[in-house]
Amino acid sequence: MRLDKFLSHMGYGTRSEVKVLIKSKAIEINNTVAKNGSTHVNELEDQVSVYGEVVEYREFIYLMMNKPPGVVSATEDSRDQTVIDLLDDDVRHFEPYPVGRLDKDTVGLLLLTNDGALTHRLLSPKKDVPKVYYAKVAGRVTESDVEAFKEGVILDDGYHTKPGHLHILKSDQISEIELTITEGKFHQVKRMFQSVDKEVIYLKRLSMGALKLDNSLEEGSYRELTTEELISLEQKNDHA
Repeated sequence: MRLDKFLSHMGYGTRSEVKVLIKSKAIEINNTVAKNGSTHVNELEDQVSVYGEVVEYREFIYLMMNKPPGVVSATEDSRDQTVIDLLDDDVRHFEPYPVGRLDKDTVGLLLLTNDGALTHRLLSPKKDVPKVYYAKVAGRVTESDVEAFKEGVILDDGYHTKPGHLHILKSDQISEIELTITEGKFHQVKRMFQSVDKEVIYLKRLSMGALKLDNSLEEGSYRELTTEELISLEQKNDHA
């Protein structure tokens, strides 16, 4: 990899900014002062340092966010704030993107990464990766709804959903439920309840595959996945 690309990827600025660092003799490759940004380095074997600080190379980043309401699950949007806008520069330069999407008013677990292979495995319809949601629903959710969801329901466009596991936490004028589904159709949870004449008024994603929302994360905040979380996500998902 070119030295300027390597350092840019690791957050040391644009290629032109890296050029300035090289001119000031701030960069060394294997203890030799670097003279040109086009010099190729082996990112796994060569030791690159900036002002004496060794640069630890990493290719991928994995972030867990507790998505707040009013923010869209996109990398850019001309009207609304995006989940990328909530990230600090030290992780944004990895160019992560949301894995799947949560509706603008939906909160909860959102995974952001730049690992395309993991993204593909998590979103592939063939993998049946389970996603668990907590919702408040206007209307009394009953056992007949549980049975309907178990069979899969017909959405407003005629699509027959895969079976969903509906667990009633509270059945009242405002019901509380947990729903596990393996699909991610547009507004799916809301449309599934519309099919049984009820309206979702609050929706929060609790988990995706083996990854569970860290309850200590406040809405709008994020953290990197732990090694254990990443391993469990990849292992469980590989067998999904």
